[in-house]
Amino acid sequence: MSSSAKALDPAFQGVGQRPGTEIWRIENFQPVPLPKSDHGKFYMGDSYIVLQTTTGKGGAYLYDIHFWIGKDTSQDEAGTAAIKTVELDAVLGGRAVQHRELQGHESDKFLSYFKPCIIPLEGGVATGFKKVEEEAFEIRLYVCRGKRVVRLKQVPFARSSLNHDDVFILDTEKKIYQFNGANSNIQERGKALEVIQFLKEKYHEGTCDVAIVDDGKLDTESDSGEFWVLFGGFAPIGKKVANEDDIIPETTPAKLYSITDGEVKIVEGELSKGLLENNKCYLLDCGAEIFVWVGRLTQVEERKAASQAAEEFVASQNRPKTTRLTRLIQGYETRSFKTNFDSWPAGSAAPGAEEGRGKVAALLKQQGVGLKGMTKSAPVNEEVPPLLEGGGKMEVWCINGSSKTPLPKEDVGKFYSGDCYIILYTYHSGDRKEDYLLCCWFGNDSSEEDQKMAARLANTMSNSLKGRPVQGRIFQGKEPPQFVALFQPIVILKGGLSSGYKKSIAEKGLSDETYTADSVALFRISGTSVHNDKAVQVDAVATSLNSAECFLLQSGSSIFTWHGNQSTFEQQQLAAKIAEFLKPGVALKHAKEGTESSAFWFALGGKQSYTSKKFSPETVRDPHLFTFSFNKGKFQVEEVYNFSQDDLLTEDILILDTHAEVFVWVGQYVDPKEKQNVFDIGQKYIEMAVSLDGLSPNVPLYKVTEGNEPSFFTTYFSWDLTKATVQGNSFQKKAALLFGLGHHVVEERSNGNQGGPTQRASALAALSSAFNPSSGKSSLLVQRVKSRRNNTESFCFSCLILCIQFIPGIENYCFEAIWNRSGITEKSSCCCSFISSYC
Repeated sequence: MSSSAKALDPAFQGVGQRPGTEIWRIENFQPVPLPKSDHGKFYMGDSYIVLQTTTGKGGAYLYDIHFWIGKDTSQDEAGTAAIKTVELDAVLGGRAVQHRELQGHESDKFLSYFKPCIIPLEGGVATGFKKVEEEAFEIRLYVCRGKRVVRLKQVPFARSSLNHDDVFILDTEKKIYQFNGANSNIQERGKALEVIQFLKEKYHEGTCDVAIVDDGKLDTESDSGEFWVLFGGFAPIGKKVANEDDIIPETTPAKLYSITDGEVKIVEGELSKGLLENNKCYLLDCGAEIFVWVGRLTQVEERKAASQAAEEFVASQNRPKTTRLTRLIQGYETRSFKTNFDSWPAGSAAPGAEEGRGKVAALLKQQGVGLKGMTKSAPVNEEVPPLLEGGGKMEVWCINGSSKTPLPKEDVGKFYSGDCYIILYTYHSGDRKEDYLLCCWFGNDSSEEDQKMAARLANTMSNSLKGRPVQGRIFQGKEPPQFVALFQPIVILKGGLSSGYKKSIAEKGLSDETYTADSVALFRISGTSVHNDKAVQVDAVATSLNSAECFLLQSGSSIFTWHGNQSTFEQQQLAAKIAEFLKPGVALKHAKEGTESSAFWFALGGKQSYTSKKFSPETVRDPHLFTFSFNKGKFQVEEVYNFSQDDLLTEDILILDTHAEVFVWVGQYVDPKEKQNVFDIGQKYIEMAVSLDGLSPNVPLYKVTEGNEPSFFTTYFSWDLTKATVQGNSFQKKAALLFGLGHHVVEERSNGNQGGPTQRASALAALSSAFNPSSGKSSLLVQRVKSRRNNTESFCFSCLILCIQFIPGIENYCFEAIWNRSGITEKSSCCCSFISSYC
């Protein structure tokens, strides 16, 4: 039997039939399914295969396969996991994205399946499992890193493991402590609280106490004192020492290699999609991540060889353990892969489920493997999206030069394609105070000057409303459902009334086609409900007609309604409504397709052939959430996988792309300067997504601020109003939600508290002030120390020790200066909270 015809493992039969997670452990070089109760348990001596199945909006299944390698697993077992991953992909139609996961260096996507974290366990199949829950409780110390997904690592239970830069969790039998390093990240502190809640429920039956200990604060009668007693008493902690796990691989310019018979060779020439041949395998080396790209026409054995070659390539290069290795199939490339190319032409569509089935069916049939999991896509019924509450106040202005002119009530809903408009809708959402939708609408023929003026005036209006409105920029032809539903009806007219439009057509030598009540005009009526009902003026010729729709023909004082044979009753009703809107009280002349009068055809310039093709709605895609950064001036994004409301961190700006719309969400604790650039950020994202994902350049763009999220944004999350109303930074919010902890347990520091030079400079300035007799700060220090002493609160040397660590050379006079200025004789006292706020 040839190598390509070897039987695939029966353990994979019937997989991927429903959304969710399936896991296999490698036992005696064979994959053995894990029961659901063991999901999330990963033993260090084993290797695992994890299949994540999700349902795309079109109904087809999407697959990600991860093979996880414990740090103590054998090389043979790790190799088996890699090979079995390729076989599992073949069962799924050869269209899964494959990921290598090394213990302690797992990808964000992998960790997102097991929130809040995974805690690798000692042991394995070969050496026997160590059942933690059956042993005497052992105190464990963990370092907790990550803002959205957590990488939890157990470290030796010793003071030397602590540092000022990280967040630590000390898990004891009766109490779980969180130690916040002075320079630790606010968001990591918040995620650590989620881990504590997980530990509390999993290992303490939800009954143990929780304590927060802040670096630099010590009260011998508090949780802080208990914490340090466990470490043998308080003493200074050292600086963070970098190790191999902390090495972050550098992203380098991508290099493309071909893989033939397991041999890796550089591909010369400028990097482009055209270099990738569909009957070959390639390796794309980006430094921090290495991709294996396999063409659709490659065989299973070729794909196995390519994966093995990539493993050997990484080993030969002595890359850091954090280097990611991802394998993808032609047509299912990830964004992180495509961003290495200047552009990614759409070309032919990605192969669908049926094509994938056909290409592997014959091979798998002779290997005795079924394709039960590869079901056909289910038809998708149209859903009415969340709309804004009705009954609100609608105000519309047309841009005219440097000013805006309010539209009379009877003209609200009429939009000229040569003009720009500002729309302000004020409404009440539930029990909340007034909410606002503030949009700019740009006609296809409007001038760039008018568009900029509309954006500028809208921004001024938003500022006058304290930045609360949801701001949107909407282009003609891309009106979203919640916008359309506000106007009953909405009509797009040719031409324009603004001075900018008149000037533009004069400069271009074009004729003025602006709609008037007396002109010959033809309107296409489309839509099935209030969220997509719309009338658009089209060229008044017979070729504009379509049997699948209704049309309205205005000719002088007459108005005809034309019903295509395939049009719906709703379209016919809308046509009558539009006629009444344009000419109130007019008598309609009905013309059903095939019964038109000569007057009807005369107004259209004569009878001609026309289409009966129905317009296909745009493909609905899954939403994606991104963070962004600028690397050497280049705009980059990173996806937040399996996102939830908890990922909307108040210190951040995030981008939500639904393909139909793009939202830029702005947290309350974001720097005010960054808030001013929100639309620029959104536009940079759109420009990138246009070239990589085929996003429309005119997709609606919104700015949404924390606390003012509209229903058409929250619908993409399992929204919890309680979470949305909690105030404070990320740590304070999480403390209040999980444990009901008040702000008194939370160190009040700068937003995000990234630590470092700013703190040290502040500490030096504060101490210098204490040495200066004329300093107001010195007087305040003395008052605070005496005040706290009178309140009989305990004090310590810890903050001064911290200052000494931060400020070289200060140790010779720091203690005496502070106490001499304070007038206190006992050197066992200091104003810890006051000084440590600078440290």
